[in-house]
Amino acid sequence: MEQSTWPLFAGIGALLLLASIVGRALKWRAGPGPHAVIDNLNARIDAWWVMVLVIGLAFIFGKTGVIVLFYLVSFYALREFITLTPTRRGDYPALVLAFYVALPVQYLLIGFDWYGLFSIFIPVYLFLLLPILASFGGDTTRFLERASKVQWGLMIAVYCLSSVPALMTLDIPGYEGRNLLLIAWLILVVQISDVLQYVCGKLFGKRKVAPSLSPSKTLEGLVGGVALATLVGAALYWITPFNPWQAALMALVVNVMGFFGGLVMSAIKRDRGVKDWGHMIEGHGGMLDRMDSVCFAAPIFFHFVRYWWA
Repeated sequence: MEQSTWPLFAGIGALLLLASIVGRALKWRAGPGPHAVIDNLNARIDAWWVMVLVIGLAFIFGKTGVIVLFYLVSFYALREFITLTPTRRGDYPALVLAFYVALPVQYLLIGFDWYGLFSIFIPVYLFLLLPILASFGGDTTRFLERASKVQWGLMIAVYCLSSVPALMTLDIPGYEGRNLLLIAWLILVVQISDVLQYVCGKLFGKRKVAPSLSPSKTLEGLVGGVALATLVGAALYWITPFNPWQAALMALVVNVMGFFGGLVMSAIKRDRGVKDWGHMIEGHGGMLDRMDSVCFAAPIFFHFVRYWWA
């Protein structure tokens, strides 16, 4: 890892340690027995420890480690997405192509630095090929819905998430060998925005943003969380190729996109009648529950950096 990555992870570790101490103190003060809010808080903190350690381990192995990590993230995210949507026998060829061809090929293209094909492989070739394969089954029942489901799953879980390790392929003048920090900045800012939106919403929230989609999201939480996370992004400009005002602007963009990502993914969950995408991460739900904001922020961030800095 690049040398300045270690202080960043040390700072994150210090924050998590402080959060763990506070969480355990609250549990001790509340006394024995279950306490839903405090227990959920501690479960989330424990899960964050695991996630930070996994990301740190991937960073140690550089580009290969990050690609393998996000390949696995995409695989589990795609599985969660497909699991919550109805499938029929006629969908099997398209699903096999999605999991065992589209997914690995997308990440191999990142490994080969083949931007031209990486950027159009799923949204062009797979978008056309998937419904063709599905039509071979001759099953027309809800065909449009079923074909769109697989396409959406690939776009969200594979194409969008693969934009995170794709940041490793960018050749940014004066920033050579530091692209891991760019990934760390993106994930840190987007995830902190989620946390701060939740905290500001609990402390000051009154007006619901979209009560039918996500009852916990409030206007006060949105404004406060995005504003504070934007300041965090600006303060971390030293690990990016941006100057402070550029870092603030980029943080604002990814935080707003992250919010809309969470809103869209909440709409899909409500449509399927579930609260969470899964139960993979204790206290956080499924993989998509933790990565929904990153899904929408990552491709915008990748292309902004590529076209303006690379």
